[in-house]
Amino acid sequence: MQQHEVTALFDQQAANYDSQWQNMAPISQALYFMMTPLFSKLPSNAHILCVGAGTGNEILHLAQAFPTFSFTAVEPSSEMIKVCKHNLTQAGVAHRCQFHNGYVDSLKNLMPFDAATAVLVSQFIVDEPKRVAFFADIQKRLKAGGLLVSADLSANQSDKTYPMQLSHWLSVMSSAAVSPEQIERVKLAYENDVALKESQVIENIIAESGFTGVYSFYQAGLIKAFTAVKE
Repeated sequence: MQQHEVTALFDQQAANYDSQWQNMAPISQALYFMMTPLFSKLPSNAHILCVGAGTGNEILHLAQAFPTFSFTAVEPSSEMIKVCKHNLTQAGVAHRCQFHNGYVDSLKNLMPFDAATAVLVSQFIVDEPKRVAFFADIQKRLKAGGLLVSADLSANQSDKTYPMQLSHWLSVMSSAAVSPEQIERVKLAYENDVALKESQVIENIIAESGFTGVYSFYQAGLIKAFTAVKE
């Protein structure tokens, strides 16, 4: 799937995205719970780069947990970023945010960030060198020692248990307001349009982009989260 196709897909989903996935909120809430201690080590005036900000859920969590942080939301879907602005305005935190409708590589004239998040983003970059370049674009925008938190779908598709893992995960997804047709499309996407890599491969990709100290700190089903720092 090309970048413009992914963007178009999220444009279509934006209006109903949060309600559609509401039943899977415990997974994202647990991720936010686990990543909060990582951000607690940052300066009180930290500026956070949120790549693929979506509807703004992770910014909302961090903004409430750290009232003096500021944020730059990067989101290529124009419809998603509209929802993001609305949600953060309703929550009273939009004044601490900048919004960029585009990709990381088009960010201009910004001071280095203290940390960056990329939640369920890099998995859509199937070409591995381009995925390394994606993280390198984030890395060069961080201060020395800057924090990365990334989460993506992760599995070893050649493992004999993978069909069972996938079946379990699709059952979890079906608890959300997702139709059987959408579930089938997700299954096909995992085979063709999503870089569903095992944990060690993802860690190596992040390390190759210039980060160090890469390790996994959270997993729920096929979603796995990693953290690292800029060398």
